[in-house]
Amino acid sequence: MKKILVTGAGSYVGTSFANYMKRWSDEYVVDEIDMVDGSWRERDFSQYDAVFHVAGIAHSDNGKISAEKAKLYYAVNTDLTIETAKKAKADGVKQFVFMSSAIVYGESAPIGKSKRITRDTPVSPANAYGDSKVQAEKGIFPLDDASFKVVALRPPMIYGKGSKGNYPILAKLAGKFPLFPYVKNERSMLYVGNLCEFVRLMIANEERGVFWPQNAEYSVTSELVKAIAAARGKRVRLVPGFGWALKALSFATGLVNKAFGNLSYDQSLSEYKTEYRLFTLQESIEETEK
Repeated sequence: MKKILVTGAGSYVGTSFANYMKRWSDEYVVDEIDMVDGSWRERDFSQYDAVFHVAGIAHSDNGKISAEKAKLYYAVNTDLTIETAKKAKADGVKQFVFMSSAIVYGESAPIGKSKRITRDTPVSPANAYGDSKVQAEKGIFPLDDASFKVVALRPPMIYGKGSKGNYPILAKLAGKFPLFPYVKNERSMLYVGNLCEFVRLMIANEERGVFWPQNAEYSVTSELVKAIAAARGKRVRLVPGFGWALKALSFATGLVNKAFGNLSYDQSLSEYKTEYRLFTLQESIEETEK
């Protein structure tokens, strides 16, 4: 039986993973620990085979980040991650799985321009949030050795029931408007159920290195809104010809490119020896909207 410690109690991904793993209660034990008050430093990690580190501050800024916010990103996303990994190794944990992000490659490409990430694409963070993830990776991988395996996951947008971020914004739009602009774009996404299975496999197979999990299908924002509406028993008609207006609006707010821009992983990056994509895009929307 493997024992797993999720660092970051109450987080969306961490709690989703802990709940997902209950179906294998005879094979895995998953505990969660709060990282806020510092008491975790006194906790003995030696009983755990793996630490799944999800504690961090999510990117919620649209525009320039204040110096104070940037400092917080580095303190939590970088320094706390490295400190936790060092403690895990010192306590004899065998594996450390870190939730990084696709944000290490920068923001989405503007409407009309493609951005497909391959194995040769260098990291290029656009802000302190992205760089805090890059610096965390740089700080934990030197700890990797035969007895302490380090994994960094760089998922695209994660969504599912109760998630935050872009998905609930699109879902709100799907419930309000019968018409929606059609813009052809390409985005990688990752349903939380597929992510949980991928993390389980990382731990079961004692992996090490950088991984890029994503859904088996790319999403088109406009079609995603239509599918969400359909799952709610509503109808949305997609209207072409609004690309120019959204492109103009993108100069006023970064939200436009965040929703309608392009950011995808080459599918070859995300292949794994065992299938982890248990839900298709359509199935994942139906599960989310239940």
